[in-house]
Formats: sequence, C-alpha cells, structure tokens
Amino acid sequence: MPLSQLLLSTLVMALAILLTRAFPFVLFSKREPPKILQFAADYLPPLVMVVLVVYCLDGVKFTVAPYAIPQLLAIVFCVLTYLWKHNAMISIFGGLIIFMFLT
Repeated sequence: MPLSQLLLSTLVMALAILLTRAFPFVLFSKREPPKILQFAADYLPPLVMVVLVVYCLDGVKFTVAPYAIPQLLAIVFCVLTYLWKHNAMISIFGGLIIFMFLT
C-alpha cells in the first residue's frame, strides 16, 4: 500500500475515533442523559472488572501446586489497595508486580 493511502486511512480512522468520542458530549451537553445510560455508566465498569477476573482465573488449577496462591494474593492486593487508595492504576500495576514476583 502506498504511503499516501496509509496516511489517508490513518487520518480517516483518527477522525472517526474523534467523532465517536465527541458524540456523547455534543448530544448531552444541553440535557441529562437517559436513565438507562446513567445505569450503564454506574454499573458496567465493576461488571466488566468481575468478568475480567473470572476470565483470568479460567485456566488456573486450584487443586495442584501452587494452588493459585499467586493469583489469589494478587487479586486480594488489588482489591485492598483500591479500597485504600481509590486508584485503579496503583492497584492494577501493584497486583501485576505482586503476581509476577510470586510466579
């Protein structure tokens, strides 16, 4: 693919991303969002995190050594640091470091 087509496709994708990101702000700048959208904004992030934890623990063997201890300790660390600091980045990266150190 020529460089001009690559640049044009990159520009088109950047514009599409910008428009989809700006659309909710433009749409709801003058009025309140619907109740269902507010419900989704409140409850979807924790639901996604639970699904990710379940997905990450899918292939873990709890009956053979090390009995998923690194995974469980990393999850406990993530939960406790988030409840303590209310900072997702600290808890996620801290849990990752704990998990990598233990494995």
